[in-house]
Amino acid sequence: MRFTLKASLALAFFVAGCATALGPQAADSTAFAPYPLPGAGEARVQALQRPARTAPLRYRVIVVPGSGCAGMGPLADRYFAGLLHAEVLVLHKPGVAPGARTAAGACAADFVQADRLAAWREHALAALRADARERQAKGLLSLPHLLVGISEGAELLPTLAPEVPDLAGLVLLSSSGLDPREAGALQAKRLGVSADWEALGRLQAGSLPDSTMAQGRSLGYWRDLWRWPLARPLHEGPWPVLQVWGGADALVPPAAFEQGARLAVGRTAPWCAREIPGADHGLQSPGRDGVQQLWAWLEQWARDPQLGLCAPLLR
Repeated sequence: MRFTLKASLALAFFVAGCATALGPQAADSTAFAPYPLPGAGEARVQALQRPARTAPLRYRVIVVPGSGCAGMGPLADRYFAGLLHAEVLVLHKPGVAPGARTAAGACAADFVQADRLAAWREHALAALRADARERQAKGLLSLPHLLVGISEGAELLPTLAPEVPDLAGLVLLSSSGLDPREAGALQAKRLGVSADWEALGRLQAGSLPDSTMAQGRSLGYWRDLWRWPLARPLHEGPWPVLQVWGGADALVPPAAFEQGARLAVGRTAPWCAREIPGADHGLQSPGRDGVQQLWAWLEQWARDPQLGLCAPLLR
């Protein structure tokens, strides 16, 4: 069933792909390789994994990409090039092939129907548990882990955090840290289409089946989003948080980042935030790659992790 509701740019945030950056290809890049993991039930998570590019191996980064159905395979070597001393694991939602270049608005109907935050959480939890078992079975070195959420991917971080051994912190890339419903309302207000957002709220609260389509997503997706907690779990969580966003982000309004920054107030664990001036949702701006700047901060932290995840931003 498809319900006709006027599409708006305000809601493009929820169907956009993950943040990407295509900087120069490193000549000595260590390639990513397939690392399939079990999801919930019979599903498979088509993950990618890469060893450290430079010795010594100091830490491990687990990445939860943003929305959409394109894989990170075509850009992974360049995107994560700055993580020199880190092993990198990139998860993909079931139904997303790592090499897929599918535009966000052209995702297959079965993927759109299956795409819900609650389902993605269960698949990601299963994958992380399997990864931890695999590492334990192989007797692999215990390493500090960082959990990185790109845009929509950040919404899963508090739930996934307890499943990551030796977790040293969470990294929010282009995520306000607010509950997604609140962030969406602020974006709608920014673009003057709050009526569309309110209409969607009424629609998801109604009795139409989850399979009903609205604004490029199923009502099941919107129902999960409307009730999805992020702000409180982040505020109350025991993990250090590093948050980075672009000052010219067209998909998340400045008001959302400003409001999200208040999550740090009164928090027990450290929270540090940095805006990349003039950068877009992918942290890109003329002459500057903010993603590689973020990785440089993580590399600085990894050289002396006892100083804390926020130490590089305080220098």
